[in-house]
Amino acid sequence: MKEIKWGIIGCGNIANKFASDLALVKNAELIGVASRSQDKAVTFGRTHSAKKAYDSYDKLLNDGEIDIVYIATPHTSHAALSIKAMKMGKHVLCEKPLALNRNETQNILKTSNATSRFFMEALWTRFNPTFIEVLHKIRQGELGTIKYLNAEFSFKSDKPLGSRVLDVNLGGGAILDIGIYPVFLAYMILGKPTKIMATSLFHEDTKCDVQTSMIFSYENAQAMLYSSFASKTEISANVSGTEARIQIKEPWHAAENYSVYKDEKSIDFNHKLTGMGYYYEILECHKCIADNKIESELWSHQNSLDLISILDEIRKIVGLKYPQEP
Repeated sequence: MKEIKWGIIGCGNIANKFASDLALVKNAELIGVASRSQDKAVTFGRTHSAKKAYDSYDKLLNDGEIDIVYIATPHTSHAALSIKAMKMGKHVLCEKPLALNRNETQNILKTSNATSRFFMEALWTRFNPTFIEVLHKIRQGELGTIKYLNAEFSFKSDKPLGSRVLDVNLGGGAILDIGIYPVFLAYMILGKPTKIMATSLFHEDTKCDVQTSMIFSYENAQAMLYSSFASKTEISANVSGTEARIQIKEPWHAAENYSVYKDEKSIDFNHKLTGMGYYYEILECHKCIADNKIESELWSHQNSLDLISILDEIRKIVGLKYPQEP
């Protein structure tokens, strides 16, 4: 497979983790990184052995040496940057959530089709070997008919008021930042819910949600989901069927371990991650680009559209609207 040359837009914490995993992929080369701060770009570039450091996103997008860009900026800029990158000939891996809402998502996916550029939302959990194995067992019927699922993602945030995760002007709030993970799990296992109940607690200053609880109803199953910046819970997930149940161990979104419980017995499974887990989504990008695909079969454009539609509905129910939205 030929070498694929990457650019990274946004030099924050997640981009650092991603770049560390990118270095583990044999046929990947980090060509350029971009930040609005030249000093930050230079420091990030040196840390991760990038050839070039840019003080503007446009300069990176104009670099003809780069094949694909990883976008790790605040949520509110994802759609515009993804669309611009594809129109400038780049493939795109965009950090989740790929956009603020369904309308923005539709515009991104239309651009991917119009430009024939590969686009994927960076829902890295989908490509985790443990998750793939768990999903296979469930779809093969090893648990029987799924009746119940519960999943949490929460931690005590020490971020200041001006941080991205608490700023509604930057798409802040627990729902889009971490609630997306348990919602993703329910969607992958049970599909789109027939009914959603949800309630949130809001930050008294920034007005974003800091804690949200959700119940998804299906024809023959339920899912209880939770996300919070206010306190930490065990970040595990449980899937219960008529014949057995699976517990994905903490942290389930980056799991290396899970257990199957059946007939009063349990079997433990372990899969050591390569890197921090971003490695696998990078491999998927390379595979799709090599095969001239504009989307992944594992996490398709339709999957992203379904997921953001569910998140839109949750925000509507709890009353969280962003200033950019009509």
